[in-house]
Amino acid sequence: MKLNERSLAFYATCDAPVDNAGFLHKKGGRHAAYHRRWFVLRGNMLFYFEEPASREPVGVIILEGCTVELVEAAEEFAFAVRFAGARARTYVLAAESQAAMERWVKALSRASFDYLRLVVRELEQQLAAVRAGACPPPPPWYGQEIRALRAQWLSSRAQP
Repeated sequence: MKLNERSLAFYATCDAPVDNAGFLHKKGGRHAAYHRRWFVLRGNMLFYFEEPASREPVGVIILEGCTVELVEAAEEFAFAVRFAGARARTYVLAAESQAAMERWVKALSRASFDYLRLVVRELEQQLAAVRAGACPPPPPWYGQEIRALRAQWLSSRAQP
């Protein structure tokens, strides 16, 4: 598939729901300074803008094959998006809170097709087990609470 700047800009700003969005501080590639940018995650593409109202992204990071990990950095709540390879770039980002950092790390970790492929494979195995009747029986306590509540309800209805 061919991508050009116009199609990427359209995809980055279209009205379709996003996987995650918010401000992050991005460490510059050449300089040690952090810049506050508006990030939008759509599928396996992480777009960043000057401001939320910007019509064109400043850049895009294609997340295929990346790993996301927490790092110690000058900014609090920092994490890194790393790619394999000697000359591959590492993006150091920092959220504005612990909760935002956890949300971003989780979303970015699930953004690749490799992750989706693993999820699909696991679900296919579970479905095959169900179809083959290989599901374990429920534990003996399963449903006890409901049965007790039902008995209590029935006895309360029987009393005048």
